[in-house]
Amino acid sequence: MAITAPDDLRVLLVILPERLQRAIDEIPHEDLIEIVMDLGRIAQARFPGRVVDLGAEVVSQDDLDHVVSNLGAFTGDNRAGIERTLHRISGIRNRQGRIVGLTLRVGRAIFGTIEPIRDLVESGRNILLLGRPGVGKTTKLREVARVLADDAGKRVMVVDTSNEIGGDGDIPHPGIGSARRMQVPNPERQHAVMIEAVENHMPEVIIVDEIGTEAEAAAARTIAERGVQLVATAHGNSLENLVMNPVLSDLVGGVHTVTLGDEEARRRGTPKTINERRAPPTFDIVVELLGRDELLVHPDTAQAVDRLLAGKAVGGERRVTGPDGELVTEPLVEPEPPEPVESFRPHMGPTRICAYALSPMLVERAIRDLRLDATVVERLEHADLVLALRSRADDGRLRRVAERRGIRVYTVKRNGSSPIRRALQDAFHVAEGLEESELREAVQETEHAIQRVLAEGIPIALAPRKPSVRRLQHRMVSRHRLAAESIGTEPQRHLVIHP
Repeated sequence: MAITAPDDLRVLLVILPERLQRAIDEIPHEDLIEIVMDLGRIAQARFPGRVVDLGAEVVSQDDLDHVVSNLGAFTGDNRAGIERTLHRISGIRNRQGRIVGLTLRVGRAIFGTIEPIRDLVESGRNILLLGRPGVGKTTKLREVARVLADDAGKRVMVVDTSNEIGGDGDIPHPGIGSARRMQVPNPERQHAVMIEAVENHMPEVIIVDEIGTEAEAAAARTIAERGVQLVATAHGNSLENLVMNPVLSDLVGGVHTVTLGDEEARRRGTPKTINERRAPPTFDIVVELLGRDELLVHPDTAQAVDRLLAGKAVGGERRVTGPDGELVTEPLVEPEPPEPVESFRPHMGPTRICAYALSPMLVERAIRDLRLDATVVERLEHADLVLALRSRADDGRLRRVAERRGIRVYTVKRNGSSPIRRALQDAFHVAEGLEESELREAVQETEHAIQRVLAEGIPIALAPRKPSVRRLQHRMVSRHRLAAESIGTEPQRHLVIHP
């Protein structure tokens, strides 16, 4: 169970103007998160789920100057601290550089926060923590440093940007135990200090908070390749965020586009152009912090990324700490594939179409021209059918939503009226210049033949049809990964479907 160490909250409160100290003392403040002071506004104390005004008097410039005078110098990222504490004070400046707002964040060392992932931390593998701001990533890093240094007896070096992990001042806070700490005076130098830590001090473990640039991602890979265990956090709430981030995707192996040959694409059952992982991940394990007591573990980053890029359920292991401190572990089972959906038929009621990376205006125009019973919607989740730009058809989110809801996806090569019109004709089985009864007969014949070819493995010849209908039949056959050829001469030219 997590235990909050005796904190030094009073050290933070005494730098406030006396009237604000009195206002805070009058309310319970054990779970205080931060104090906000903005020029010309009433100061506020923020707690989980609530905000309390501190008095009725607005903050003056003298109030702000009083707090700043009790602090050390603000660094390049507009942050300051209090010697040997974990409190963080961030400034807001006007155009002339004068501080007109302050956020005083309460820092606490909490022991026991890594118990749900202690087995991963002590495994020696590289671990990346992800999660929204305020979910406890830095708190867990601090505890990782203490546990590996004191309990596991390893040589641990904390690369501390803006003194987030080890607190302000030259002597680090006891929260990191006997781990050593290298300060980073300016965020732009974090990658250089990471490399310096490895080259000069022979650590077994390096702890880094907030990897956010390409240079830092490259430094992380260099550290991992030298056999040093790396535990870090990164900008991003989830593994999917990271994979789609062109700057940081290298942390989980990177992504590149691969063009497959016809035979390989058929074997895999994928489009010819797909996204694949480019290299082994820097981090062996990714942990998504969903809340302070709930997390999602991806114990094999490479496998998770491969599944994500293939549009499959990523899986993982959900770990939840109950009120009594008991850890509950729940493997996430891959959901069953969606039931196959019936082909869209003309005039079967309004069909909701999502234009994915296409112009909704062009799609609406094509719908009007073809007189389709359809409408355009913005969200994938609300669609019955998706019309997507071919280069974006492999997007992970599109694949997951389409699989989960059984949505048919049609692609167009470019964002133009003609390709969109042809795709809609394909989707709704529309062939211009035909009677609806004639079209329905051709579609039903083709579907029946496709099912026979799939079931019996024999070629099936279709009845002679007009060129516009044969084009439609070709598209229907190709969606089932079957081959079709047109044989004969007009008006007896017809399709033969082959296994």
